[in-house]
Amino acid sequence: MPDRLQRLQEALQAHVRPATFPVAIRMIAPGEPWPEKTRFPKRDFGQQIAICQGFAIARHYGWIIGMRGEDLSCPLAKVVWGFEPMLDYYLNGMTCAGMYTETPAAGAVSEAQVDKWQYRQWEGVVAAPLHRTAFEPHVILIYGNSAQVMRLVVARLWKTGGRLTSSFSGRIDCADAVITTMKTDECQVILPCYGDRVFGQAQDDEMAFTIPNSKIEWIIEGLEGTHKGGIRYPIPKFLRYTGIYPDHYMEMERQWREGKETTTPD
Repeated sequence: MPDRLQRLQEALQAHVRPATFPVAIRMIAPGEPWPEKTRFPKRDFGQQIAICQGFAIARHYGWIIGMRGEDLSCPLAKVVWGFEPMLDYYLNGMTCAGMYTETPAAGAVSEAQVDKWQYRQWEGVVAAPLHRTAFEPHVILIYGNSAQVMRLVVARLWKTGGRLTSSFSGRIDCADAVITTMKTDECQVILPCYGDRVFGQAQDDEMAFTIPNSKIEWIIEGLEGTHKGGIRYPIPKFLRYTGIYPDHYMEMERQWREGKETTTPD
């Protein structure tokens, strides 16, 4: 495991404590060798899966999962990730209309704003739990609750200040997580989409956060710096206060102040 990935793993465990494994993701170029011990869903499980499922297997099982076009069941992922040719049917909003948008025209607006790879730009994508990663990742994907994602946002802003901007559509979040992160070279807050909840089984209390390769050191430094500055996870609770109680409880306080004593029954 490369040293900086080890340091990121340690920083995430110390300061974020995710419930599932952080996932290292790499796009595999044509002719590039796949990492050792990569499992391919169609070959090894006899199943085709969605990309969000592959990420879920890596983060829950701790397996190294490789996905090529033949391993995928999700038509939206196939076209957006460039494993199948782009179709006018998709671009014209037909897969969106009636489910996510009122009309095909509105659906076409949504589809146009999904980041995409070119057809056959990549051979596939591999996802591995961070602690088992021997390759150089393009993206690190971390699922957590909103407080854990907030912790990562403030870590990213430690060096630069400002605000982190992400956009959401509620669908095709696999593209947001990897393609958008790589194209912008910027961390992204990820709202799990409908498919990620159905097929990747993202929970109602989960969000995600991505780190491009170029920002790994920033996140390590930012987690440590903000921790020293007083930002913590789990979020500390302020408990040094006097509570307020119902009036019929406080009646006893009034009687004690008036000097009334307890009468013991016979």
